[in-house]
Amino acid sequence: MEKTFYFKNLPISPKKLRFIIPEVKKMSPILSLDYLEYLPKKGAKILKKAIKNAIDVMKSSLKISENELKFKTLAINEGRKLKRYRSGGRGTVKPIVRRFAHLKIVLTNKNDELKQKKEKKLEENLKSKKQKTLEIRKKS
Repeated sequence: MEKTFYFKNLPISPKKLRFIIPEVKKMSPILSLDYLEYLPKKGAKILKKAIKNAIDVMKSSLKISENELKFKTLAINEGRKLKRYRSGGRGTVKPIVRRFAHLKIVLTNKNDELKQKKEKKLEENLKSKKQKTLEIRKKS
């Protein structure tokens, strides 16, 4: 079973969040919380809260233990931009852009993924056997 979580308008630029994502994707959600706890970045704190929230929802709604969870996707997208201007020297205008990010987390159950892979292999084997029997029948 998989579940998708969206966190919109996070008060950090997407570029800063994307810097953290590659290390976190490789870990399980529980290990990523420990990793993010000691990472000295603003994005780590925001990402930790989002992942913690997603894990808690999965535990309560699907009755799955924390250790069985796995990240399927972690995606960062651009959110809205607040555009402001500040006066500069000689009557010029200096733009200020405040960027926000959207975060998409998809959590899955490790056991379900293994079952799906086994089912796909069985289906492929059945298809290949059917094709072989059809070829034999056509030849004879």
